[in-house]
Amino acid sequence: MSREAGRPQAPAVPSLEAKFGLPVEVRFCSRCVISNQRPSSAVEYQHTAASRKETIHFDDAGVCAACRFAEMKDSQVDWAERERELVDLLGRHRRRDGRYDVLVPGSGGKDSIYAAHLLRYKYGMHPLTVTWAPHIYTEVGWRNFQAWIHSGFTNFLCTPDGRVHRTLTRLAFENLLHPFQPFIFGQKAFAPKFAALHDIPLVVYGENEVEYGNPIAEAATPRRDLRYFAGSADFDQLYLGGVHAPELPKHGVQLWELEPYLPADPTLLRDKKIEVHYLGYYLKWVPQECYYYAVEHAGFEANTERTEGTYSKYNSIDDRMDGLHYFTTFIKFGLGRASYDAAQEIRNHHLTREEGVALVRRFDGEVPRKWLQENLDYMGITEVRFWELVDQFRSPHLWKREGDRWILRHQVS
Repeated sequence: MSREAGRPQAPAVPSLEAKFGLPVEVRFCSRCVISNQRPSSAVEYQHTAASRKETIHFDDAGVCAACRFAEMKDSQVDWAERERELVDLLGRHRRRDGRYDVLVPGSGGKDSIYAAHLLRYKYGMHPLTVTWAPHIYTEVGWRNFQAWIHSGFTNFLCTPDGRVHRTLTRLAFENLLHPFQPFIFGQKAFAPKFAALHDIPLVVYGENEVEYGNPIAEAATPRRDLRYFAGSADFDQLYLGGVHAPELPKHGVQLWELEPYLPADPTLLRDKKIEVHYLGYYLKWVPQECYYYAVEHAGFEANTERTEGTYSKYNSIDDRMDGLHYFTTFIKFGLGRASYDAAQEIRNHHLTREEGVALVRRFDGEVPRKWLQENLDYMGITEVRFWELVDQFRSPHLWKREGDRWILRHQVS
């Protein structure tokens, strides 16, 4: 399958090597549509062109870890007991002196609206919300962000230095085919750092990444693993945009300008007793239910049209870079936005596998043309250079060329 007609002819594939440490044998989950090429969350500060990816686990029955976790949620978790644990956690942190007692990071999407609104209006907490700005806001994303605030929340919006952010985005694209990396730095580290700065001891995110394929062992605790957002700020140990931090001044970024992107100080977090939890550990997380809740309680808007690369209208719609991000996962791992959406909806019993397969084969890999030129201008990359870089990151064990088109060797069925 390819949706890239009309682009320059691709070079021949020299061999069937598997890049990025991906499994050479491609397998698809027998329950959903995800493949064993799906990468687990990485420690972005160590991400280089030579990094090897850890990928989703498949058991002997051919079922992926995310599907097994969904099965556990349906049959093995006592959700009433989990909610009692949540009530106890919140009771220990609730303040009665007029100060904020929980920090909720988010963009004003369905998940952050759901989390913040529940914590305030159902559980009686006093949330402060914080946002690490998208690369380029969409109109609907900005309206939803405002709706979130006007449903009863104070918000601190951190918008990093635009020149630095564009440079790191370009470097991440050129070196890692990962234009979303600068956003992920802030998405994971900004809230804990802000909580420590303002002495708010509890940070609550939405769902755990185990929902989508991270190792199930990470679901045994409600707390986010420190390694994703905290660590040494020693520049000699850090990589940003795939570049060793001390080398970034050669690219026009001074080291002092990197402060917003640096990991949180684990010693400071321990000293201030900052805890980072997932609400999805305590309450059964169903993205569609979050959407309905956000519509009802904050006037959340879905897109008026299908999102490029998939069939949905309400997931990840606040950043004009989202479509490019998912397109790069399609290039590197053979999994595009429709694969991620359909897999999640199959696990939540909203689609059959047969329906998911049809949606993936129809929409996965669609080039995000709507904002592509704006994305390229943002990074300072020409479209010719864009396609050169894209083709460099195709793994031969996933892709083959037929005429002037690239074709995936393996498709879900």
